[in-house]
Amino acid sequence: MTTESTVRIAFLLFPDLTQLDLTGPAQVLTRVPGARVEYVAATLDPVPSDCELALVPTVTLADAAPADVLVVPGGDGAFDAMLDPAVVAFVRRQAEHATWVTSVCTGAFVLGAAGLLAGKRATTHWASKPMLAAFGATPVDERYVVDGAVVTAAGVSAGIDMALWLAAELAGQSAAERIQLQIEYDPHPPFDAGSAERADARVVTAARTAAESARGDRVGRAAAAVLR
Repeated sequence: MTTESTVRIAFLLFPDLTQLDLTGPAQVLTRVPGARVEYVAATLDPVPSDCELALVPTVTLADAAPADVLVVPGGDGAFDAMLDPAVVAFVRRQAEHATWVTSVCTGAFVLGAAGLLAGKRATTHWASKPMLAAFGATPVDERYVVDGAVVTAAGVSAGIDMALWLAAELAGQSAAERIQLQIEYDPHPPFDAGSAERADARVVTAARTAAESARGDRVGRAAAAVLR
């Protein structure tokens, strides 16, 4: 648990991110005592998410100060972001100083492109998880995975779980439990259909094949750049 009175938390924004990957953890981490939050993007123009909700940056990649915590969301835009030299350079710079470097869903691929997953256990959205191996990572079937300073969360809603764990690391379990109660995070979904472990195996296989077909080329290019 940090003893600093201020905790600087940077959220990375890029076009076509999945907004809940960002806003779920943000609802948790902005409530951490002493949290100072910045939303970082290439410019200060609104950034479109994959559900047409635009998000407004507070600082640019070039001007962002070193943060204690970096949060990288996912979405299909992550597979373009991981090929953007400015984004990758920003993530690398932040990782040099941050206490925690985190990702939600396919944001893990941006960490991979920055060279942060080699030799690490990591997770991401189930449909794209096998492709993490291209960056030298060991894909893990867990809700969130902590390996050193790198914390990766599985798909979308798992980002809230990861953020609550991180809140406890930053401010103690009591503070994290208060935050959980404040946001009334007590999920009871109407269907037991949210896990690839319980879904129809044929559906899972087809979805993973489709993900690799749509994203595999970009993953291969990013992996070749970082591992060469």
